[in-house]
Amino acid sequence: MSWEDGMRITVLTVPECPNAPLAMERVTTALACRAAQVELVEVHDQVQAAELGMNGSPTILLDGVDPFASSGAVPSLSCRLYRDADGTVTGAPNVAALREALTGAGLEEATAAGDCCAPNALDVVGRAGRGRRAPAKGGLRVLHQKVLRHFADTGAAPAPEVMEPIAAQAGRTAGQVLAELAAEDFVTLDEAGEIRAAYPFSATPTRHRVRIDGGTEVWSMCAIDALGIPAMLDVDVVISSTDPVTGKPVTVTTQHGATVWDPQEAVVFVGQRPGGGPAATACCDALNFFTSAASAHAWAADHPGLPGRVIDQAAAEDIARQTFGPLLAP
Repeated sequence: MSWEDGMRITVLTVPECPNAPLAMERVTTALACRAAQVELVEVHDQVQAAELGMNGSPTILLDGVDPFASSGAVPSLSCRLYRDADGTVTGAPNVAALREALTGAGLEEATAAGDCCAPNALDVVGRAGRGRRAPAKGGLRVLHQKVLRHFADTGAAPAPEVMEPIAAQAGRTAGQVLAELAAEDFVTLDEAGEIRAAYPFSATPTRHRVRIDGGTEVWSMCAIDALGIPAMLDVDVVISSTDPVTGKPVTVTTQHGATVWDPQEAVVFVGQRPGGGPAATACCDALNFFTSAASAHAWAADHPGLPGRVIDQAAAEDIARQTFGPLLAP
């Protein structure tokens, strides 16, 4: 992702750093339309780390300066953690800290939101910059990953008897863990406490059907979620959806790392209802495939209460990859 001018922001990581997508996502959210050039650079050895000023992975440089470097920091390839104001330790600075750093480095606020990021695409699907990878505490991540894998293997949510042994390892019940996951918008539950969705998967039919290599068919919550499934599972898929305006089909096929869209002019609209809330109600029905940009703009004109923007295929795939790629990492 990049902007034509402005501050240069470099995110330095080691290859396959699990916190790289989180760092990129939070940087993008913190920018909020401010002009900057953002790049992700992989560092492979100590010499390169010293040359670039990498103090652990990930390191975020604003015009070559690390605003979060501690006194006496030395170049390192090790995993880097950041402590929030409330003491929470995460794999990247939080959005508030990044915004403060950007302002302190002289990056001015955008004068108008315009169409450039209204809303910010990653903010729509990424829990307000916090990412969709559940924390490890309290059995959240292990149960969340179990739910995601069960959807991928069977096309449906796991039954309670599948989840209880996993939750018991953390000294909790499945209901307790699921309730916390739902409160943090990693899953959504119905009135009976059963799973309705575990982004990117839906337990009920939607507009977006995904056939996973091997035969499993699943529903996804939205277009970005559908594109996130191959990134998360590292498998080939066939996505079948329809244009909400024309009713014509949109098909996305991934094979050996290559993606083919049909029709070739297809795009994605990303939008979000003002006021926030869980993605399932705030934006999932506003993230759709369209056969063309003209069709997407026509839909947007008919839905003025859902501000958003049209993005091209590469941008949609990039958002999906950043959002869902790290979810099943150990």
